[in-house]
Amino acid sequence: MSQLTTETAPPSRDASGGGNRYVAIEGVIGVGKTTLAKRLAKALNASLVLEVVEENPFLARFYDDPDSFSFQTQIFFLLSRYRQQLELSQRDLFTESVVADYIFAKDQIFATINLGEEELGLYRTIVPLLEARLVRPDLVVYLQATTDVLLERIKRRGRDFERGISREYLETLSEAYNHYFFHYDDTPLLIVNTNEMNLVSNEEDFERLVAMMREHTSGTRYVGVR
Repeated sequence: MSQLTTETAPPSRDASGGGNRYVAIEGVIGVGKTTLAKRLAKALNASLVLEVVEENPFLARFYDDPDSFSFQTQIFFLLSRYRQQLELSQRDLFTESVVADYIFAKDQIFATINLGEEELGLYRTIVPLLEARLVRPDLVVYLQATTDVLLERIKRRGRDFERGISREYLETLSEAYNHYFFHYDDTPLLIVNTNEMNLVSNEEDFERLVAMMREHTSGTRYVGVR
């Protein structure tokens, strides 16, 4: 476990030379992160990095009994995401394009709403030791949708372990995501209203987003209102 506690400066890249080569898609459960990431990776001829979700053995039990399984679920996700992001950090991101369907910091959003005070304190002692070794995206695309839209998309994809997700939990999660990205300034950020843009089947909307991704290099920009 000594490897996990070694603090190493994260790799750095010259954004002006490398461009937005590492793009991460974020948003609440059911908003369409993975679908968009797959389409972007194909369109941009980029490598695709997908979050491992269904392999978490505690997830279904967490939705049924959050109080009993929140910490186990969170730690599994934390270490799983860390291993995947560490591998990504070791790639040549000066020349290779990558699209991911999450950012490492999402784990902290979930931890804030799922863990009790003592568990969260322990969790927060672990995260900086891991995060220090990881590379940040060049651009983050944050997808938003209303709770009704999220519930419909979750129902449509029919994952067994998501059947226990409640409206209340989704609303709490959406509030936590919005709060996090309202204060976010780690990378350039595009905030996309997916109620207004159909990035799956509307080619014009998709191409509009791609064009914005290529030109957006600083600050936050809101996308969705035509």
